Amino acid sequence: MNLSFANNPSPGSSVFDFPAHRQAVHTSQVPQDRTRTLPSLASHLADSGSFIVVSGGTGCNPICSAFGPDACYVLPISDDGGSSSEIIRVLGGPSIGDIRSRLIRLIPTVEKGSPLDAIRTLLSHRLTSDAFEKDAREEWRDIVEGHSRLWTGIPNDRKEMIRGFLVYFESELLKRAHKNFSFVNGSIGNYFLAAAQGFFRSLPSAIFLFSSITHSQANILPVIVTNHTVTIAAELADRRKIIGQCEISHPVHATPVMNVVDGGSNQEDQDSMGELLVQKKNVLFDADGKETAIGLPSPISSKSFGIYYINAYGNEILPSPNPDFLTNIPMRQALVYSCGSLWTSIIPCLALRGVAKGIAKSHSLKAKVLMLNSKNDRETEGYAAVDFINAIVRTLNSAYGTDAASISYPTSAFITHIVYLHDTEVVVDVQKITNMGVKCVGVNGAQEKRFDSECVQDALRDILAEVV
Repeated sequence: MNLSFANNPSPGSSVFDFPAHRQAVHTSQVPQDRTRTLPSLASHLADSGSFIVVSGGTGCNPICSAFGPDACYVLPISDDGGSSSEIIRVLGGPSIGDIRSRLIRLIPTVEKGSPLDAIRTLLSHRLTSDAFEKDAREEWRDIVEGHSRLWTGIPNDRKEMIRGFLVYFESELLKRAHKNFSFVNGSIGNYFLAAAQGFFRSLPSAIFLFSSITHSQANILPVIVTNHTVTIAAELADRRKIIGQCEISHPVHATPVMNVVDGGSNQEDQDSMGELLVQKKNVLFDADGKETAIGLPSPISSKSFGIYYINAYGNEILPSPNPDFLTNIPMRQALVYSCGSLWTSIIPCLALRGVAKGIAKSHSLKAKVLMLNSKNDRETEGYAAVDFINAIVRTLNSAYGTDAASISYPTSAFITHIVYLHDTEVVVDVQKITNMGVKCVGVNGAQEKRFDSECVQDALRDILAEVV
């Protein structure tokens, strides 16, 4: 029995009313009806789950509906700021903040006050951020004990299942009570997802559970499948190195400390990989921090890999990408590099072995589209559109991208189109970009120089109409 939880105000008793996911469309599966016009075929593709979207969390969230209900989203797991920083500091494990943000965004829109709306409200809730730790702990206690008003409207079976994982989360914190976990500004969705990941020892399983209870038809892939904390570093042009995504993108006043693990360290203080532990406690930052932060002391290097993964000793490592990421590339019609943080959201998903070869040699990918940010941030201060393109191509053409240093693919092997806002603050040299083999597509977006779903969808349909 599969009851429609989204539309039924009194859903049945099974928490496993799993949403039905349609399969990705292979090129060979696209109908070869010659009477269908190209625009209508493109519209069909836009609704058939044929997009694979590389993105971070917040940058892509507002335009998700442009990619259809079954698009595949590839997200990094290296964010060490916000609520995730405190979970990583105390419990370790991969960062789940961006993934939780996307899962929440993809919950179906339902009537306010319905059970699904109540679950969305609970999992979107953050504990108080403008009060003392005692107040945040009291709010958490009210939730975990099942007394909070946030449980109102949630069916009892779902309530007890969600609460069970929150209880498990707290039990793991109690085992590490000496670390003094802070609940200030804590995300209930993050706590639930982290608990599920820890319980199953599998982030994909935790994502599946989250999607199932929220009826989210979300195909979300963590770019790396691991139970360990993943850390990135940046090499600047002046040879300095910056450790951690938060410190690169929107730093706080505290400085991260590298914990070099020795043989006598307690097992509870490190993961089995001897991962880099973030020492900052409960990092809080403004949502606009990336735009207002002081620029980097020197640009990210254009003569090295720029962004790379490191272990506990600060040495570069070459992790393998999620196999499902590589499997989805030849199953999709279009690849989209979403708007968002270039170096800390997009590049970490590309700086992995086998990704470049998969993108360059895919026969199904008819379009590889870069959504250009409308303004620069701390990571890309002074960049023109050409610099965004070159950063992506250089990363993919690096040794870890192609698995062979002698291979060098042309720009068009990785990017065929660039979509930009007409009122963008980033310089777009159309002629120069066209000479690189990339077509420029200008669009009119929403207010405040931002893309909206409508303009993105229109641009993608026009692009598909040309290439299909």
